[in-house]
Amino acid sequence: MTPREPREQGPWSNPGFLLWRVTLRWQRAVAGVLRPLGLTHPQFVVLASTWWLGRDGQPPSQRELAEHTDMDAMTASQVARALEAKRLIRREQDPYDTRIKRLYVTEEGLALARKAIEAVESVDVAYFEPAPDGAAFVEALLALAPPPGSAAAHPSTPVVARAGGEHRAGRADDREE
Repeated sequence: MTPREPREQGPWSNPGFLLWRVTLRWQRAVAGVLRPLGLTHPQFVVLASTWWLGRDGQPPSQRELAEHTDMDAMTASQVARALEAKRLIRREQDPYDTRIKRLYVTEEGLALARKAIEAVESVDVAYFEPAPDGAAFVEALLALAPPPGSAAAHPSTPVVARAGGEHRAGRADDREE
């Protein structure tokens, strides 16, 4: 995309503004189905992602979870602690590296994750149904936010212009807690 005068086309031709509106509407719909389950949207993402990443028997570290969800490590840690307090996940020190916390979904967490995933997937189907060509839509989203470690992955900290030169927009401290 090339920059243009802000008033030239208005907000209805601006992809950032439109993505903002789509995201807010989708998040409200997701929050509506998660609320009765006692989960916030970030808690759902962490719970479902912990299950997904650990499905092969190797529990993810908090850092792996943060990379998968694109959350900063501190936020992922705080959400994981909240889920631990609800007894939906366990956080344990890695037996080989005490700096690493491994995440395990509990039986109660697995049962809730399954219900929540089903509820959120139903929202996704209904919400994104009007989008033309679902597969192409997903491919376009993957082009903007590729999975970590993929060949297409690009830094999640874009370079932004500011007075005095470029600045890499930073992420919060990546320590595991």
